[in-house]
This record gives sequence, C-alpha cells and structure tokens, in this order.
Amino acid sequence: MFLKIENITIRLGKFNLKDINLEVKEGQYVTIIGPSGSGKSILLENIAGFYTPNKGKVYLKGEDITYKNIEDRNISIVYQDYVLFPHMSVYENILYGLRKKSTEKIDNEKEVREIATLLNIDHLLERKPLTLSGGEMQRTSIARALVVKPELLLMDEAFSALDYKIKKEMRKLVKDVAKKYGTTVLHVTHDFEDVWAMADMCVVLRFGEILQVGKPDEIFAHPNSDFVANFVGTNIFEATVVRKEPDLTILNADGFEVYSSCEAKIGEKVRLSIRPENIIITTTKIETSAKNEIEGMIIKVEKRGHIMELSVQINSIILIVMMTPNSYEHLSLALHSHVFLSFKATSVGLY
Repeated sequence: MFLKIENITIRLGKFNLKDINLEVKEGQYVTIIGPSGSGKSILLENIAGFYTPNKGKVYLKGEDITYKNIEDRNISIVYQDYVLFPHMSVYENILYGLRKKSTEKIDNEKEVREIATLLNIDHLLERKPLTLSGGEMQRTSIARALVVKPELLLMDEAFSALDYKIKKEMRKLVKDVAKKYGTTVLHVTHDFEDVWAMADMCVVLRFGEILQVGKPDEIFAHPNSDFVANFVGTNIFEATVVRKEPDLTILNADGFEVYSSCEAKIGEKVRLSIRPENIIITTTKIETSAKNEIEGMIIKVEKRGHIMELSVQINSIILIVMMTPNSYEHLSLALHSHVFLSFKATSVGLY
C-alpha cells in the first residue's frame, strides 16, 4: 500500500484524533470532509510530520515515516493562505524548493518552466506575488509544491478563498497535473464540488474519528449513518421491510411503498437514503423505468444559486428535490403544487 495510516492517535488538549486507520493507493486523489473541528487538518499535518502521534504509525511506500524529519519525507503541503515570499518573483518562489534538491541550474529552470506551463502561469514568472490575483497566487503555491516531485501532495482548503469560476479552473488543472505526474493527493475541503470533480476516494471525519471511507457516489448515495447522511445532504427517513422480490426490497414508509435494490430482511426497521438530485419531479405520471413513483405536494421553495431546492411532503415525510430554475419554470411549479416524484430502486440506500 502506498500510504498506510495505522491506529494514529494524537491528543491535543481536549481534542483527540482517535485510532485513525486509512490506506491510500498510489496515484489516488482522496478528499477528506467533515465539520469544522473534526481533525482534518491535524490528520494532514501528522502525515507531513508537524505532529508526533501519541500512538500509531504512518507508512509511505512501506517505509515507517512516523518519526522522520519533515524535510526528509518528500511530502508537499498547500494551504488556503498562499504563503509565498513577497520579495521573490513567481519564478524564484517556484524554484525555492528545487534549490535544496539540485544544483543543476539548467535542469531547475526546465522544471520550473514545465510546471508553470502546466498550471498556466508561465507568462507570470517575472511578476511578484503581490501583483497577482488570488487564483494566480494559488497556482504559484501549487507549482512550488509540485515542482519538487513529491511522493504525496497534501492540500488543506487550498481552493476555499477562490471564486467559483477560478475554483472550477483549478480543479481541472490540479487533477490533470496530478495525473500527469502520478502524484497521490490528500485534499481537505468543505466544498462538495471538489469531491465530485476530483476525488477517487472520500473520507468523512467527525470528532477525530473516521466515520466512512468510500467512493464519492457510495458515500453520498449510501451513507452509513444519520450523521453522514445529514452532512452530505441526503434525504433520510425510516421504513419497514414488508416484502421481497427478485433483486428488490420493498418497504413501507408512513403508508407509501419504496423499492430498493439493497438487501434487508422482512420486518426489519431501517433508514432509507435518497440523493435529492436522483429524484425526478413531474406534474403528471410518466412512463419511466424507475420503480418508485410517489405523489406529494410542494411545501417550500428555495433558490440556491443556480439550483432550486424544493421540499415535497408525502404524508408526514418531507423529501428535498433539486432542479434547475429553467425546469422549475417550464413545469410551472409553485408552492402547494401537486407533483409526482420518481426515482430508481438503485438510488435508494438502506442502513
């Protein structure tokens, strides 16, 4: 295994990082999510060598690096704050790490210009950091981190200070460059779009403990607890298994039936999870391959940027549904509209 974190415990006053176990394959892009104060940054900084654990080991490519000096780990870290040297040019900032690794001036210059070109800052090499935009400064920080060809790149909220358009550009740039270099990345973020756009694997932390690890679609569609479901914005409600069909579990949820492709025993009380974006909303019944079709009424409408969030009541249960403003207008929807919700059995998680 490329990176292995084994039973890591770190005690910092009242906060503890508790028995963290995590394995990351070479070349994976891993996002770490969770509420503020859950220990995400501490986990990264332990891997980088800023914290010595009270218990446990960190292995990189089979080598125990738990007590290895920071500068000898070949790990780079990028923070939200750009941490550039203001008196140096962009070129000199990127070059800084290479000076410790190589004395070959020609090779160093080639490396700097290559990474600058990949990150679209080759035209800024003579500029000073204070003359750059936020996106340009962050690209410079990432270039400096990657130019040394680290075994592992750690990113701590690296995109959070950037505007929407620049974030979108940065996601593609960093993902492409990491793939080109074969760099393994651990990325702490509060932005779920980072997870969807970049992650091969996602880790959910809370109160210093890992709650769930998996591919983004697994975590968002099939959370393993109420907390994870609520945190990632998934609809959750209780139901009872009433019967079985081949490859299907049929449940009763407050008087209406729901079909799921997940396994559960007849009579078992479970929680269902359905992603808002996996629900199709219409004003009439439609011909569809989706096993589930439920009638309800819109009781709340909120516009969230480029998305409409609708609360639809079915008996005592309320489901959140997402749609575009254009679709909302096209269907002539409004508060108290009667609607039909359809979704596939494969979209219904059970836990």
